[in-house]
Amino acid sequence: MSGKNTNPARQGRHDRLIQERNHDPYKAQKKLPDPTLCTECKAVFTGSRWQWTEKITRPMNTTLCPACSRIHEKIPAGILKVRGEFFQQHRDEILRLVQNKMDREKAQHPLKRLMNVEDKHDGSILVTFTDTHSPRDIGKALANAYHGELDIHYAEDEDLTRVTWSRW
Repeated sequence: MSGKNTNPARQGRHDRLIQERNHDPYKAQKKLPDPTLCTECKAVFTGSRWQWTEKITRPMNTTLCPACSRIHEKIPAGILKVRGEFFQQHRDEILRLVQNKMDREKAQHPLKRLMNVEDKHDGSILVTFTDTHSPRDIGKALANAYHGELDIHYAEDEDLTRVTWSRW
């Protein structure tokens, strides 16, 4: 009999831990001092997260929050393309839906912001965001409200979500 254990039940697991990728260059590499104030939007990093607060009266450290950094550098984390004949006919209504949803999100989550709405020559619009979840959430809201086609792509090699909603 050899020294090897041939019983498969006793060989142990061959699982491997999968290392989570940290690919968002705008996420702080180390914890910020508590409290830290964003010099641009006045959000405060306290309690391990960015939030809107006016309760802190002691002196604060200052920096730009990740959302303001993305806005200044014009590097979105999410892109929503809205297109189609239906969009052309209901443009104002759809843009109000996008704006209202983002106003509600921003009130609760300071890092979720709408960066820009750009009209394209083909009649579509590109809406850019500071986070990866907003384009998906708004795309789903458009699909629920108006039906149409929703296409979501998550980039593997970068922190970017691309969403297209269309209805012809």
